[in-house]
Amino acid sequence: MQQQIVRETFQLVSKRDDNVCNFLEGGTLIDGNDYRLIYRHYATLYFIFCVDSSESELGILDLIQVFVETLDRCFENVCELDLIFHVDRVHHILGEIVMGGMVLETNMNEILQRIQEQDKIQKQEAGITAAPARAVSAVKNMNISQQLKDIKLPDLPSLSNLKNAF
Repeated sequence: MQQQIVRETFQLVSKRDDNVCNFLEGGTLIDGNDYRLIYRHYATLYFIFCVDSSESELGILDLIQVFVETLDRCFENVCELDLIFHVDRVHHILGEIVMGGMVLETNMNEILQRIQEQDKIQKQEAGITAAPARAVSAVKNMNISQQLKDIKLPDLPSLSNLKNAF
């Protein structure tokens, strides 16, 4: 069902000219009576929100703009591959903007600051989790067998000398 909705939504939006309105009544699969599709088309990317009739169309367009500009700053010229290979980061960015259907933040500087803080925490955690691997690598790089040979032990009495002593 979800794939049918995505397919129908893409067919509805992709067939439209760039010079027409960015609002569509929902398709048949999403019960088009009370829902609208609000979208923006940037190069090869489509950003589509499905909202009920109580939402402001212009507010959602502004929300899409903030989302895309934030993605663009985070990924430095966002493209399809960024969205595919960094889906967790995209969801995190969207989660900073919208949560539970409520808009939390639209100030791009605040959003970017939170994203940078999260990146910093992830780098710190990566350092902690990489510590065991670095320790193993350091031990592997040590030439332990040669170091054991290089250890100077005092001369020990031979067994025959020990027998004579008793």
